[in-house]
Amino acid sequence: MRNFDLTPLYRATVGFDQIADLMDRVLTNDVSRESYPPYNIEKTGEDAWRISVAVAGFTDDELSVEVKENALFVTAKKAPSDSEVTYLHRGIATRAFERRFHLAEHVRVTGAAHAHGMLHIDLAREVPEALKPRRVEIARAKDVNATVIEA
Repeated sequence: MRNFDLTPLYRATVGFDQIADLMDRVLTNDVSRESYPPYNIEKTGEDAWRISVAVAGFTDDELSVEVKENALFVTAKKAPSDSEVTYLHRGIATRAFERRFHLAEHVRVTGAAHAHGMLHIDLAREVPEALKPRRVEIARAKDVNATVIEA
């Protein structure tokens, strides 16, 4: 795959840092990126999503969901066990992990639930009132003329 240098983009633009960072993350050829644990992202509404992470073998206390600087961090760390278990086959991976999801502006976590080996995280876009489109009334021509004459 080709490597792209985004330095000219940084030098020639102002305020497009997020787009350049996104392109940089997407185009980075990081082969060492792990695919554990598997996850799904589903659209549950017009401005709502759910991330489902397979976390078999972890308890609620061993899982953590945090939001920092427009990024969602899902981490798990298995508590040390006092019991000596001898496995004949160990197919359920319970190794520690940290999975990061970058969130768009105004997307916030509305809830998280852990059930049946799945961690479900619900997200919603909540645009502030000040940024929502608003309708501006158009004054009628005779109202404008009357205002201009009186002034």
